[in-house]
Amino acid sequence: MANKTKQEWHDTTLAPALKRAAERQDKFETSSGAEIDTVYTSEDLPEFDHVRDLGYPGEYPFTRGVQPNMYRGRIWTIRQYAGFGTAEETNQRYRYLLEQGQTGLSIAFDLPTQIGYDSDHPLARGEVGKVGVAIDSLRDMEILFQDIPLDKVSTSMTINATAPILLAMYIVLGKRQRVESTELNGTTQNDILKEYIARGTHIFPPRPSMRLATDIFAYCAKHVPRWNTISISGYHIREAGSTAAQEIGFTLADGIAYVQAAIDAGLDVDTFAPRLSFFFNSHINFLEEIAKFRAARRLWAKVMRERFEAKDSRSWMLRFHTQTAGCSLTAQQPHNNIVRTALEALAATLGGTQSLHTNSFDEAYAPPSEEAVTIAVRTQQILGYESDIAHVVDPLGGSYYIEHLTDSLEKEAAEYISKIDSIGGAVAAIEQGYQQREIQDSSYRYQKEIESGKRTVVGVNRFVSPYPKIVGLLRVKPEVEKRQRERTAQVRKDRDNAKAKQALKRLEDVARSKDNTMPAFLECVDAYATEGEICDVLRKVFGTQKEFLVF
Repeated sequence: MANKTKQEWHDTTLAPALKRAAERQDKFETSSGAEIDTVYTSEDLPEFDHVRDLGYPGEYPFTRGVQPNMYRGRIWTIRQYAGFGTAEETNQRYRYLLEQGQTGLSIAFDLPTQIGYDSDHPLARGEVGKVGVAIDSLRDMEILFQDIPLDKVSTSMTINATAPILLAMYIVLGKRQRVESTELNGTTQNDILKEYIARGTHIFPPRPSMRLATDIFAYCAKHVPRWNTISISGYHIREAGSTAAQEIGFTLADGIAYVQAAIDAGLDVDTFAPRLSFFFNSHINFLEEIAKFRAARRLWAKVMRERFEAKDSRSWMLRFHTQTAGCSLTAQQPHNNIVRTALEALAATLGGTQSLHTNSFDEAYAPPSEEAVTIAVRTQQILGYESDIAHVVDPLGGSYYIEHLTDSLEKEAAEYISKIDSIGGAVAAIEQGYQQREIQDSSYRYQKEIESGKRTVVGVNRFVSPYPKIVGLLRVKPEVEKRQRERTAQVRKDRDNAKAKQALKRLEDVARSKDNTMPAFLECVDAYATEGEICDVLRKVFGTQKEFLVF
């Protein structure tokens, strides 16, 4: 009958069916450990208010998306994360990707670049160009973007501890190309807090690092207005083993810390908040991920309007980039990764992402080959142009299960934020190891489920079979390091060393003051001071941070 309750349906229809044939497992759960009921109805949304909780796309609380017509105007930016070897090799890959239809560049930097060492430093040995491109000086940046006009592309830089230095290189390169800083469009990740939580490519202690991050906010608000000054990242938090709710809660808590630090530095919230952006993981649990993006958008809108009293509606919008889950890729039966990536990309687009990177099937082995990255780009193009998912905004909005999940994730994430607030904020919580311990516990539980067989990973612990060896893997040759070391030495030889030395001395003076550091970084970069030399000055002033160990 039409008004039958869920419990009545359970007793009269479901229970007899289960007696005849039991379900295939005792309990169904999301990847975050939340139990999943058999079916969802309006009874699971007793306090749901369409206007308050859902609304319309482009309107507060932005549950359904930050633009009124979303992908009906244009599809998300296809932004493949790429970088390996030298600047010449990566430049060739960028131009190839642009020819294949990629619409935005995303730079992967090698480990020495991320932690502030030049390629000829002893600690860089064996790591040059391996997990990204080596950038030691402005000369490398000039080669990286040769024949790529900066006023025609949007560039994302996955860089954190050394973000102001790489941004300064990009700005100076723009001037070399006669592109004004007001025309530059892109993003610096610039999210140092998640490095202490989950990733580890930090250099300086948290508090001076926060100053460098907010110096970028202030400088770009005046001089690079189209630049997204930070990409507050949940991606690496999820890769480290967090749940979906932890990814939202810890990421937004970091966002709150950055906003408060900028306000404490004297900035008006509506001058910088519209250029804040976020970066999330799209994991393999399809429906939970869609709900995660919606919950994060709604919760951030409330934080910005209610907690920080932002007046500009653009300050309430959570705009985000998504990358499919690297931790879901398997070395076993690697072609299965194409399917995993497609599902994760679909979740990101149904969840309303602004830009997307799709992982390549061979990335469990090496940086992606040309064949693999082409398939990854084509995956996005098929979703955007062959399916009809881009034709309607938030197509799963109103689904009982999706709305229930959205509400549940928002509530749980808000509880994490409240806990972090009680500790004294994100920085204090990091210093006490709170987020790190929570992630370790979640990661351990997830791995135990895989090892016990409770959680299936096709080709790893179930449906195991032989698979052919992958051919054509990308290998960074040892000669790359030798060439890069030689180029950096030549830069030091050719530059005006007196000018470089003077610029580095000015940076030291500024770092010891309370002045904005960005003009000093620009001066150093323009004089072809190397990244390692610049970071050595900052190490001298700020000191270095050791890993926060938690048990």
